[in-house]
Amino acid sequence: MFLSRQLRIIALSILCITGLHVNADTKGQGESITELTARLQQDAAALSRLSSSIDQAPEQDREALIFRRDDRSFRLLTDLHSLVKAAAELAEDDPERLEVVNQLETNLQGAGEGVLDRIGELGTRIAGLTSELDSLSGAQLVSAEAYIQSLETLRFSYYQALVDVIEGRKALGLAKASLADRLLPKLYLHSEAMVGRIEYTGGALRELKERQSGEPNNADLQTAIAAMSRGQTLDLAHLDGMLDLLEALGEDPVGYRAILLEQGKGLSISTLETDAVLSLLQDSWVSIKQAFIDEAPDLLFQLLIFIVIVLVARSLSRMTKKAVKAACERPGVDMSVLLKDVLVSVCGGVVMVVGILVALAQVGISLGPMLAGLGVAGFVVGFALQDTLGNFAAGGMILIYRPYDVDDFVEVAGASGLVKKMSLVSTTITTFDNQTLVIPNSKIWGDVIKNVTAQKLRRVDLVFGIGYGDDIPHAESVLEQVLEEHEKILSKPAALIKVNELGDSSVNLAVRPWVKTEDYWDVYWDLTREVKLRFDREGISIPFPQRDVHHYQEET
Repeated sequence: MFLSRQLRIIALSILCITGLHVNADTKGQGESITELTARLQQDAAALSRLSSSIDQAPEQDREALIFRRDDRSFRLLTDLHSLVKAAAELAEDDPERLEVVNQLETNLQGAGEGVLDRIGELGTRIAGLTSELDSLSGAQLVSAEAYIQSLETLRFSYYQALVDVIEGRKALGLAKASLADRLLPKLYLHSEAMVGRIEYTGGALRELKERQSGEPNNADLQTAIAAMSRGQTLDLAHLDGMLDLLEALGEDPVGYRAILLEQGKGLSISTLETDAVLSLLQDSWVSIKQAFIDEAPDLLFQLLIFIVIVLVARSLSRMTKKAVKAACERPGVDMSVLLKDVLVSVCGGVVMVVGILVALAQVGISLGPMLAGLGVAGFVVGFALQDTLGNFAAGGMILIYRPYDVDDFVEVAGASGLVKKMSLVSTTITTFDNQTLVIPNSKIWGDVIKNVTAQKLRRVDLVFGIGYGDDIPHAESVLEQVLEEHEKILSKPAALIKVNELGDSSVNLAVRPWVKTEDYWDVYWDLTREVKLRFDREGISIPFPQRDVHHYQEET
C-alpha cells in the first residue's frame, strides 16, 4: 500500500511540474489582457477555496489535494506571467496596461507571498520525509527517495516561477524589493544546503570508488555508487539552475560556481563569464599549501627514500657494467667487441630500471597498473614501429653471427668505412674522409656484407705494363728485386709475377704480393712508386696509348 501510494504521489508531482511548462508555453497565446485578467481571478478564487478546505479533507486524500493545490498555484503563476508579459508589450500610457498595474498592486499583490509560503511548506515536507529514510529499505526506500527528488524539482519550479513574477513586475515598473528580499535568503539557504550535500556526497563517492578498486565484484558497492551518483547528478543540476536564478536577481554566486567546477560539473559559458575559475584556483592553491604543510615531513621522507634508492641503483648499475665487462674480457671468451658493448649497456640499463621501479613502489606508486599500461602501450608502439623492430632483430643477428667488429673496414648498404660503434638499431661507420654514416641494421643484414679487414693477411693486386719491344724476363727480374727489398711483403705465401695480358699498347704484368692487412695500403703505394723509378733506371718503358696520324697531299 505504501509503495503504490508513493508511486501515485510521484505521478501527481510529475504531472504538476510538467503542467507548469505546458501552461507557460500554450496559455496566453492569442488571448487579450481582459481574458487573461478574468482567468487569473478565477484561478486565484479556485486556489483560495482549495487551500481553505485541505485541512478538513480526509487523511487519505490530503496528499493528492496538496499536489492539486500546487498545480493550481502553477496555473496562477503562469497566468500572472502571461498577463504581465502581454501588458509589458503595451505603451506605458495604454489604459489596459494601467489596469493590469492597478490589479497587481491591489488584488494580486499577495500572490508572490503565497507562493513563498508554499515553498516553506515544501521544505517542511521534504525534511520530514528525509528523516524517515533511515527506517526504510528496498523498494520503499527507492520510492521514497524518488518522491523526495520530485519535491525538490517542484520546489525549484516554484523558485523559477517567482523569479519570473519578479522580472515581470520589474518590466511593469512595479516595486519588487519586498518579494525579492524574501526570496533571496531562501535561495541562498537552499543553495548552501545543496552545496553541503554535494560536497558530502562527493567525498563519500570518492571513498566508495577507492574501496571498489580493491573489491571490483562487490555488488553492494556498485549499487551504492550508482545511487549516490544519480543523486549527485540531480543536485548538481539543481544547484546550477539555482545559481542561474540568483544571477537573474542580480546576485553574483562566484563561490557556488567554483563548487560546480570542483565537483565535476565542468566548464560552461556561465562559469567562464564569472570569476568562478579564479575562485576555484585560489581555493585549490590554499588546499595545496595546507596539504603540503600537513604532509611535508612524510613527503620529504619519501623523497629522501626515492633519491637514496635511485643512487644505490645507479651504483649497482655501474658495478654490474664493470662485472659484465670483466666477464666478457676473460681469456677464452670468444665475443665480439660490439656484443660486449651491447651486453654491458643492456645489463646496466636493466639494473637501473629495476631500481627506479623499486623506488616508485616505496613512495606509494602502484606498479601493477603502470606495468599493465606499459604492456598495452608497448604493443601499440611495437605495431606502429615495425621497421624499428626489424632493426632490433637485425641487430641481434649481427651480434650473434659477428660479420664485422669495431674498427673493421666494411662495405655495406652501398657505403664503406670503419665500424666505430653499433646499437641494436643502427651501425655507425666513419669513412676515410671522416664522414659519419649511421646505417639501420635491417639494411645491413638484408644485403651483402663485405668485411675487407676480417682476415689477417691480404693480397695486393697490381698491374704494370711494359712495351712490346722491352725484355720481359728482365722486367720480371726487376719486379722480383723490388718485392724482395720491401720489408713489409711476406715471403709466405709467395708473391706472384706473371704476364697477365697483351694489351693494345703494352704487355701487362700482374704483381700480387701478400702482406698483413694493416700494411695493405702502405705496400700498395710504395710498390707503385718504386716500380716506376726502377723501370726508368733500367730503361724499361711504361707505354701509354698513342695514335700516329699520317698526312697525304693530293696533286691536282
